[in-house]
Amino acid sequence: RIIARDVEQAHAAPAPAMAAVAPRPAGSAPAAATPQSRGLRGDRVPLSKMRSIIATRLHQSYSQAPHYFVRVAIEMDRLLDLRKQLNAGRDPALSLNAFIVKLAAAALERNPGINASWEGDAIQYLPHADIGLAVALPGGLITPVIRACEAKGLEAIDQDVGHLVAKARAGGLLPEEYTGASFTISNLGSYGVEEFTAIINPPGSAILALGAVTAEPVVRDGAVVVRRILHATLSSDHRVIDGALAAAFLADFKALCEEPARALL
Repeated sequence: RIIARDVEQAHAAPAPAMAAVAPRPAGSAPAAATPQSRGLRGDRVPLSKMRSIIATRLHQSYSQAPHYFVRVAIEMDRLLDLRKQLNAGRDPALSLNAFIVKLAAAALERNPGINASWEGDAIQYLPHADIGLAVALPGGLITPVIRACEAKGLEAIDQDVGHLVAKARAGGLLPEEYTGASFTISNLGSYGVEEFTAIINPPGSAILALGAVTAEPVVRDGAVVVRRILHATLSSDHRVIDGALAAAFLADFKALCEEPARALL
């Protein structure tokens, strides 16, 4: 029998292995069906090379690295206001991800023990903050890497993020552009996710999971006020990073986000 799904699939074929996906504006509702979920009811889909690699790497990471999780709530009002001021009259605007990457690099500079890799008989402390930014594709996840973020300004980081994300969505990243991250950031805020935990992306020993920025009531000086809050969760490899070090990194990252001018000192 022929059903509507067969006609739609025939009309759409042949489809590229990695279709470009436009980013969804923050705060907008998810589509009813994403490209990777549309028409999958009852289907058995063989693993793609990308999905097979993802499955192998993440299984190895989660089974070999003893994960633990540290969470913090961050007031984002000053950072969002600063971004608004800097973007006045700018085209294109600086992305929030550029600010997050820059501030994470500053926190790594203050806590170099986070920027490390487990090597079995040694811990390798890495010379640069090579930060990976997880990007969702129809076939899975890929993590383009912004190199030496500690030495770059916001504009340079933003240009790198835009260039690498566009290449990732077009399926054109070179291996050296998505391997060797010393630290990774995964941001699901645009999907409305409040908070989550992420699996460490080797060879790094930590990954920072970020949720949506939402207005929440908080107590300040005995009064209830509304602040824009971001919930951040750091997943760490306990072979490399002890709890006190993870807490110190998150405390610095929180302080830098809440007082972004400190990152310039």
